[in-house]
Amino acid sequence: MDEGVFDRAVSFADGLFAGDSGGHDIHHTLRVHALARTICSKEGGDMDVVRLSALLHDVDDRKLFEGEGMPNARSFMHGEGLPADFIEEVCLNISQVSFKGTDSVVPDTLEGRIVQDADRLDAIGAVGIGRAFAYGGSRGRDMHIPGEGPNLGMGAEEYHSNKGTTINHFHEKLLLLKDMMNTPTARSMAESRHRYMEGFLEEFLSEWDGLR
Repeated sequence: MDEGVFDRAVSFADGLFAGDSGGHDIHHTLRVHALARTICSKEGGDMDVVRLSALLHDVDDRKLFEGEGMPNARSFMHGEGLPADFIEEVCLNISQVSFKGTDSVVPDTLEGRIVQDADRLDAIGAVGIGRAFAYGGSRGRDMHIPGEGPNLGMGAEEYHSNKGTTINHFHEKLLLLKDMMNTPTARSMAESRHRYMEGFLEEFLSEWDGLR
């Protein structure tokens, strides 16, 4: 595929995410794209499908945009004159990437599983911690409320409407992601990021209670 398509996809996504301060900016998209390329190079799959799925994976995210059927992604790909079967494959991948609590799915395609892994890797580790607090702050959420436990086992709708604290979000999602990776490459990459989050939470709670 012409490299220009990917360049224009970056510009398209950048325009949609302009002004975002909640961790779903173009830098997140570029990291997911880079991670997906790395995983695909080791796990196989159609690199063009992986790359465009990664670059467009958030352009119809329900946390950010309204509308069903991925209108933004479809509009971009139709404008590029891409084949109908290619568009449908990318849209399928995008539709299955997001974490939806107990309603999360394993994508049908290898390419979708690679992009899901890349998106989840960017949600954990040092960058993931920063993104969690940025998102929580952008939604007016408390960092931590002692005695308020996480809401575990939420389905998609309950997870989407949940207004819990950022620290509880670690238990409701982020600490679960290591064991939800699809590919051996991503599982290996997730190990150190997961340990970093565990250490952060221990330090955070100790500092919160004035113990350190």
